Amino acid sequence: MNLPSRVKLVEVGPRDGLQNEKQPVPAAVKIELVHRLQDAGLTEIEVTSFVSPKWVPQMADNAEVMAGIARKAGVRYSVLTPNAQGFEAALKTRPDEIVVFAAASEAFSQKNINCSIAESIERFAPVVAAARAAGVYVRGAMSCTVGCPYEGEVAPAQVGYLAGLMRGIGVQHIGVADTIGVGTPLKVQRAIEATLKHYDLADVSGHFHDTYGQAVANTLASLQMGVWQFDTSVAGLGGCPYAKGATGNVATEDVVYLLHGMGIETGIDLDKLIDAGQFISDFLNRKSGSRAATALFNKRLG
Repeated sequence: MNLPSRVKLVEVGPRDGLQNEKQPVPAAVKIELVHRLQDAGLTEIEVTSFVSPKWVPQMADNAEVMAGIARKAGVRYSVLTPNAQGFEAALKTRPDEIVVFAAASEAFSQKNINCSIAESIERFAPVVAAARAAGVYVRGAMSCTVGCPYEGEVAPAQVGYLAGLMRGIGVQHIGVADTIGVGTPLKVQRAIEATLKHYDLADVSGHFHDTYGQAVANTLASLQMGVWQFDTSVAGLGGCPYAKGATGNVATEDVVYLLHGMGIETGIDLDKLIDAGQFISDFLNRKSGSRAATALFNKRLG
């Protein structure tokens, strides 16, 4: 086992976690959430996305949120930019990193962004080039790397194909995402192996949803391969609008509990993280989706 001694978590709660919430979340609440997360020690925060408000009304306040954050030294703030127009708007808000995404499944690509995988990469190429020219780091996300709601299992060869295309247009870091949470450890490891043919281990991260309760197991399986970067979402916020029944991302608190229990450093204060999760859960008027946070919070009350 080649376990890393330190792990970096990219907190995606403010963006991926909140984007599909039906009730509007005011900019002030999003800003407060980012502040609480950075105070808890998170150094990579995916803040918002620059997509058409017609498609994702929850992110219409993107510029306001970016402007309202009291930026902390050593913290990187990223935003999702699906096209050139989104990138131009995002650039004005000075993100440290942009995120572009494509699916490893042709059917999902068609349903999600109305084009083939190859066409989606062609669309992203100018965005990636513009970002790199502007000195903005480019992270890519590959969705549906182990399963798709429309075509079932996704072969590792498909994942390798997409990783190669992403590499070809200059994407610097790649995330292997189990968007609908159907993955199990060996399938996830095969998807990561296919990705490692195109990217170094230091440039690969895992992004797991917990729909079937497998996200922590999949995180452990990735750790055993030496992967040391993961996307997580405070309080387990989030889902996927195109994947029926897909529950949230793996909860940041659950992954931190796992890592600290294995003696792996994260730089994160779990108590402060639980408070951040409680803050947003209270606002949304529901229980936290994190098992570890719920147990530790109840222990505090006990």
